[in-house]
Amino acid sequence: MPGFKHRMHLMAGLMLLGIFLMAGWKIAHRLPAPDFLTLPQPTDSSARALRVTQAVGPTTASLPPQQQSPDGRFHFDARFVSSSPGQAVHAASIVELRDGRLRAVWFSGSREGAGDVVIKTSVMDPASLRWSGEATLLERKHLQQGLWRYVKKIGNPVIARMPDDSLVLWTVNVSVGGWAGSSITWLRSIDDGMSWSLPRRLVTSPFLNISTLAKGAPVFYQDGHIGLPVYHEFVSKFAEILRISPQGQVIDKTRIPDSQASLQPVVLVSSAQQAQIYMRSGSSTAVMTSETVDAGKTWSATHATAWPNPDSALAGVVTSGRQWLALNPKPQNREILALLQTRAAGSFEGADPWIVESSPTPETRLSVSDYERLLGDELKARGASEIQAQADIASAKRQLCGSATCLQEFSYPYLLQSRDGYLHLVYTWHRSRIKHVRLDPLQVLQPDATRHAASAAH
Repeated sequence: MPGFKHRMHLMAGLMLLGIFLMAGWKIAHRLPAPDFLTLPQPTDSSARALRVTQAVGPTTASLPPQQQSPDGRFHFDARFVSSSPGQAVHAASIVELRDGRLRAVWFSGSREGAGDVVIKTSVMDPASLRWSGEATLLERKHLQQGLWRYVKKIGNPVIARMPDDSLVLWTVNVSVGGWAGSSITWLRSIDDGMSWSLPRRLVTSPFLNISTLAKGAPVFYQDGHIGLPVYHEFVSKFAEILRISPQGQVIDKTRIPDSQASLQPVVLVSSAQQAQIYMRSGSSTAVMTSETVDAGKTWSATHATAWPNPDSALAGVVTSGRQWLALNPKPQNREILALLQTRAAGSFEGADPWIVESSPTPETRLSVSDYERLLGDELKARGASEIQAQADIASAKRQLCGSATCLQEFSYPYLLQSRDGYLHLVYTWHRSRIKHVRLDPLQVLQPDATRHAASAAH
């Protein structure tokens, strides 16, 4: 027996040595990093001209009036995307189709992580801003059949248009354990999401190939490769960028230095060489960030920004000469959802927040009866029947209410700029609906009346 144990220890040591040698060889022979591909953005003048043309067109005459932000400083259009009442919905993302419509995807089921969770999709007509009835895009059994393996649950979907004009959908799935055991599956569509290829696993490690999750939009390189921001939750949390070939093979990956406890990275490319990463804080401290000046070959050490983060997801997008972040800007909860704006490669420190959603009583829980009334009023105002509203309220209460009080939640944002220049934001509304906001990023944020009044009083 001692000899057998000795041989086993020797084999284990040789395996570990082999792993370290392979990792060292990979680092030494790492492919040179190509420059980022900076995608064309609508110019301010062309985007404004297109919006003016649309505004006077006959198809937009029936649009309801835009609503004001909670603080009255800007205005936007808002619609619910999801339409099946009573479901727990989360983690939406969107992409623009070739004809100018938008396609949204999200997960939906009885609760997050349940076996009945599926990936849903809906399409928006830009003329009427109406979303189609939702359809099921992907189910657990479809993944199992395509991957030839057991799938326990489905999570975050991310949809994006590739440089070759196809659509790719990445989705998180788990075979064993919790989210720390996740892997990523991908599918491709060449007809704007009407049909999809068989699912394929994204192989991020030659060994266990687990604990890789996605939430943020991809970036692209000038050689045609894709940069997918991902994060890990097994043993320790950290963020990294996967470099993927057009055929779906992981070519390389770069861990963001000192990103322990940082999740769900969002990459904003400001030039062929420069980009910034913003990350959720798994320890509920602050929005975390890192920068590169060599197209992602190296990244700076992760450090905290001045913006608090209540362990909640971010979203980002680059528009013409500007960068935007969507986030929950308060340290304790997700009851306020805001946008931040800065110039390209600029800092969001001190940015004036554009408040999209806010609890009427921030940092104070509502009673269950007041919560039911608040949700019911908005659902019915947006066309829900009494039965539909009650089903959505019941779903929200299961997830956000205790015996006497309820939290409000506006979370998991995703941002996109369409070719007409509008900024589109989708997010989770009280864990029971996916909501879409469309706004003109060229409008001027009006002065904060409450702040002005307070200053005048002094």
